[in-house]
Amino acid sequence: MNIVAVILGGGEGSRLNPLTRDRAKPAVPVAGKYRLVDIPISNCLNGGIRKIYLLTQFNSVSLHHHVSSTFNFDPFGQRGFIRVLAAQQTPQSHAWYNGTADAVRQTFSYLMDEQPDLIVILSGDQLYRMDFNDLVDKHLASEADVTIATKPVERHDAGSLGILQVDDKLRINNFVEKPGDGPTLDPLRAPLPEERYLASMGIYCFKADVLRDLLLGNEDRDFGRDIIPAAIQQQKVCSYIFDEYWKDIGTIGNFWEANLALTDPVPTFSFYDAQAPIYTRMRYLPPSKINCCDLTRCLLSEGSIISGHRILHSVIGIRSVVGEDSVIEHSIMMGADYYDAHRPKRGGAQLGVGRHCYIRNAIIDKNARIGDGSYITPEGKADETITDLYAVRNGVIVIPKNTVIPPGTKL
Repeated sequence: MNIVAVILGGGEGSRLNPLTRDRAKPAVPVAGKYRLVDIPISNCLNGGIRKIYLLTQFNSVSLHHHVSSTFNFDPFGQRGFIRVLAAQQTPQSHAWYNGTADAVRQTFSYLMDEQPDLIVILSGDQLYRMDFNDLVDKHLASEADVTIATKPVERHDAGSLGILQVDDKLRINNFVEKPGDGPTLDPLRAPLPEERYLASMGIYCFKADVLRDLLLGNEDRDFGRDIIPAAIQQQKVCSYIFDEYWKDIGTIGNFWEANLALTDPVPTFSFYDAQAPIYTRMRYLPPSKINCCDLTRCLLSEGSIISGHRILHSVIGIRSVVGEDSVIEHSIMMGADYYDAHRPKRGGAQLGVGRHCYIRNAIIDKNARIGDGSYITPEGKADETITDLYAVRNGVIVIPKNTVIPPGTKL
């Protein structure tokens, strides 16, 4: 099968702001050393899909740089490509991408240059490991025009998701967006042993000609709201049930929880699977150096220099520097793009976390400078508080990229 994958780079990513203030959602660092876009790309490569398009629009410079410097194919051994398709003006369209379906519509001619049999549509802000060979096999076996990956969820979660109703052969005959927990939800129950419901994962496998017919000749903007309901009425649409780990990390709260869950002794999602690795940029950094610190349930990325007192249940990113007697708990430190040991301080703070600091329930974005004696926690701060130095969202305090926290600051 000639299969093309399309990864949607997303819009402004307002729910992840301020992490998306200077970068696209797929470029947000995850698990200390990766980027979110590494997840769908790695799933494609592990499944043998090597023709990949990445659709971008907002704050895409760092995303372009990461992809171009990471995923380079050998034309003699590993034929394939990852092509970035940024929004552009053309004789046919002078507008930006206006939704997921519109983004694919505007770039559809490039996809069809490869004469694909199937087109797989993926999101750029999810954490999961899926064998796309299995998805394609189920798509072909059911003779479906469209196959939607679905996640079984409990009733208390189903009301706020997009729920698909299927028959006993897993053909989809109805789609309800956020049905709530009332009578509307009752007939949507999946034919599974337990009381569970099938939520759309935003992962779609289309016959190429079917996707063309659904996209062209209309102005539908969104797959979930427009294209999928239309396909259910016109085509054979089936469900591919995926009952393994999957997390939409499009909010600050979900992002924080998903990262910290990786520190569990046996995490539900693991980056240590040698059979299906997650690929990222090779940086050739030195090993991390631990001068003195009590480390418990942590991910510690390469190139770090740690001299703290205690780091508990936290993710420490590349090139992180933590000063003497500092405490970091239940937090994500994204690290830095460079070392500045021989550079002058900015605002009285070196790159990283200084000495005698206390940080709890926080996300410290890249290249932040936390001055000596700083105290950072969301306690006592209202949700959606936004200042020049920090933001509080979903109970987590976020220090934006490149921010300088002066020594002795109490947040």
